[in-house]
Amino acid sequence: MRRIFSTEWQNITLKFIEEARRDLFYKAFFAEVDNTVVGSASCQMFAGLYPNVLKDEYRKFGYIWGVYVEQSYRRQGIAKGLANRAIEYLKAIGCTRVVLNASPSDKPVYSSLGFSEGNAMQLDFI
Repeated sequence: MRRIFSTEWQNITLKFIEEARRDLFYKAFFAEVDNTVVGSASCQMFAGLYPNVLKDEYRKFGYIWGVYVEQSYRRQGIAKGLANRAIEYLKAIGCTRVVLNASPSDKPVYSSLGFSEGNAMQLDFI
């Protein structure tokens, strides 16, 4: 089996979260059942792929990522609840839009929350 993750994945992720907390209002939400974490979602200000030259009131995007629910707890509204918490937080910090990328199977969850249908597309060379 081909390994695709860096051996430093944990340090890279922790550094990313530290910087996002400091600069991008990063926040994480967790769902617990019987004192066990069964789901999580992260959100932050979207740093963008290019310089943002517009005033915040016109383009202050939030990004939701890493929404995950343990297999045995899916289809119980947990992902929807976590996404709602992230949406509320991003709205509270003044975001004008929330962006996310969803797998095809997860799109109905986000559509039910008012997200428009669409795909982020990519071309892989490996």
